Amino acid sequence: MIFERGAPPEAVYSFKHALVQDAAHGSLLRNARQQLHAQIAEAVETHFPELMETQPELFAQHYAEAGLVEKSVICWGKAGQRSAARSAMAEAAAQFQKGLDQLTLLPDTPERSKQELEFLNSLGAALYPLKGPGAPEMGLAYARGLELWTRLGSPAEFLDVPYGRLRYLLFSGELASALGLAEDLLRLSYERDDAAGLVQGHFAIGRTLMFIGRFGPARSHLEKSLSLHNEIGRPAITQMGVQTYGVQMYSAIVLACLGYPDQALSNSAASAVEARGLADPISLATSMAMRSRLLSLVGDDMALGEQADQLVSLTIEQGFRQWHAQGTIYRGWVQARNGDVAEGMSLLRSGIIAFRVSGTEAWLPHFLALHASACDLAGKAEEGLSLLDEAMQIVDRTGERWLEAELYRLRGQLLLRRGHAEAAENRYRESLRMAREQEAKLWELRAAASLARLWRDQGRRGEARDLLAPTYRWFTEGLDTRDLREARALLDELT
Repeated sequence: MIFERGAPPEAVYSFKHALVQDAAHGSLLRNARQQLHAQIAEAVETHFPELMETQPELFAQHYAEAGLVEKSVICWGKAGQRSAARSAMAEAAAQFQKGLDQLTLLPDTPERSKQELEFLNSLGAALYPLKGPGAPEMGLAYARGLELWTRLGSPAEFLDVPYGRLRYLLFSGELASALGLAEDLLRLSYERDDAAGLVQGHFAIGRTLMFIGRFGPARSHLEKSLSLHNEIGRPAITQMGVQTYGVQMYSAIVLACLGYPDQALSNSAASAVEARGLADPISLATSMAMRSRLLSLVGDDMALGEQADQLVSLTIEQGFRQWHAQGTIYRGWVQARNGDVAEGMSLLRSGIIAFRVSGTEAWLPHFLALHASACDLAGKAEEGLSLLDEAMQIVDRTGERWLEAELYRLRGQLLLRRGHAEAAENRYRESLRMAREQEAKLWELRAAASLARLWRDQGRRGEARDLLAPTYRWFTEGLDTRDLREARALLDELT
């Protein structure tokens, strides 16, 4: 059953098969087994103390088998942190979960609750790049974490836990709940005069309002977060898990929708520089995905193609499935825009399917809109309309209305392809009304241009010019985005 290498008493023995080892281990009485594991851990710690730093999981396993729960918990925590530090997130998540399992064996005390809170926060951070922010596993970890955080009196040092819960609510499509929690946490930070909490709170509200489509208030909160961030400095904010690049990323999307593409691109460029400087693959992937989103909005296909390729390469290397799905989607959109519609449609479909696996709802209407636009290029109006129906159902269910005006415009465009001019005009008008309500000049320009083209083709050239000209003139002279170039060409034709 065993191999012998060397001569006694220096011989080393090993089992011939793992199943034999398991059978031998299982045949021991529990007390004897625990004593042996305790002796092994003690011997290794005495003779090879350096292993506690390099292989804490070895000690954690032996302490767990020995029934030394508290020591096992400490070692599983060290193992998880060590794995997370080298971006081995799957290992880290498994190790934090084992630590949580061990904690259930201890009496229910405030000290145990605090340890559990630490492990849940670390588990959530490890799951984030693996599963995505809206994954059910994230929801379970942070729901339990929020319960413990409240029970312990809402300790300021664990604000990452309620904000983790808030992020899950946001990305799983529960926007109303996310906004309520964000407002509660900002209020608490003001009561405590907690500067780092204020940075996080304003950022959380600004980000949520962006998704809801309230761009003006979103901009104000994001700018406030950035201002406070600059006041208190990087070390305090790093501890809270908020970086300047995160605020700038969302600010860029807001500015683009409000009609300030130059400022949006500037913020996005600064965000990308900071994210690269952090040398953290999670920050880099997040930044790349958000910059890809912005480039798709302003219509810079060349830059988008380069960014999407970099995002796909990074996420393959790191195993970040959710961000890899996003890179695939943007790569597909660029392919379709460049004329390879069939390949582009294939990438869009596969990317959206992979994105759905994460359970994340946020951004899905945007991805479906890109797919519907590709269907328009491919002459597949029926498929495109079906995709837009699905996108609108998500909007109605979640309240993610930042893109709603564009969804109406795209629906009008596809209806026009099928010869339904009156229905298309109604959709364009609805898009225009909604864009003006949201003060979203990007969507207003697109809706006005689509309606102006329709009126031009109907011989209503004067009405078309009068509709489009004021919106076009609102933008700063000299800007050169795809939408502005197309609007300028249309106005020249009408004039």
